[in-house]
Amino acid sequence: MSPALSPDDARRLHELLGARPMHARRLTERGYSNVHRRLVSLDNGRSVFVKRAADAQTARWLRDEHRAYAELGGAFMPRLLGWADGEHPMLVLEDLSGCHWPPPWSARQVRAVLDALAELAASRPFPGLGKVTETVHAQSGWAEVARDPAPFLALGLCSPGWLDRALPALLDASGDATCLDGDAVLHLDVRSDNLCFRDGRALLVDWNLAAVGNARYDIAFWLPSLHAEGGPPPDSVASVPPELVAPVAGFFACRAGLPVVPAAPRVRDVQLSQLRTALPWCARVLGLPLPG
Repeated sequence: MSPALSPDDARRLHELLGARPMHARRLTERGYSNVHRRLVSLDNGRSVFVKRAADAQTARWLRDEHRAYAELGGAFMPRLLGWADGEHPMLVLEDLSGCHWPPPWSARQVRAVLDALAELAASRPFPGLGKVTETVHAQSGWAEVARDPAPFLALGLCSPGWLDRALPALLDASGDATCLDGDAVLHLDVRSDNLCFRDGRALLVDWNLAAVGNARYDIAFWLPSLHAEGGPPPDSVASVPPELVAPVAGFFACRAGLPVVPAAPRVRDVQLSQLRTALPWCARVLGLPLPG
């Protein structure tokens, strides 16, 4: 057995699937948390994708993700093949390595993601699914930047003078969290490492942040990463009102300059990448001068 899978994990996987793991390969090119990701070949000729928690925090994330896989259905969902709880929960999904993982992006793929998000939004919320207004998306943002602008300004994306002039409009546009409210099921972390394409359809993975809210917020949250990876600018993909664009920009603005998250050591880098698009997008929709 490959050293990429521990003997205990190999045993649990054998019990779950009724097939013996023969080879495991670590996957490091996608995902920003320290969850263990493995592509595992079985003795029955199949291969599966295995996620195992690394610590208590990632264990909670994996339990939340499993709940979404168990409750949601639709063409946007990969197949759940197995689940084992415990100190280090294990989630087993179908192998999606043969799918197309962007970038690059095409207009057809952008349309496929919009279609998948529309299907998701129309899904029935499952028991225990929280509201986006109860998450960090509604609890921090530009107000946090106003309280302590130093981490944001240290990123060098704008001058202190620009921030002073822009903050009143940014706070006003993002101050009413009820604009995030709604009855649609949201993924809340749509970006290229969390989606792939098969037979012209988009599949969404990493469901630990799912919540209920305004369906357009999922689109707004995705668009900065799309453009950062060579896709079209946000304004050309969808018309998003300022009261949704401002919270998206604020979400990244109050986080990208903070210290590294131990359970997700690469997430600050991706937040900064998204902020580079979200900040000028927000300025445009609010009629503000571009950051400088």
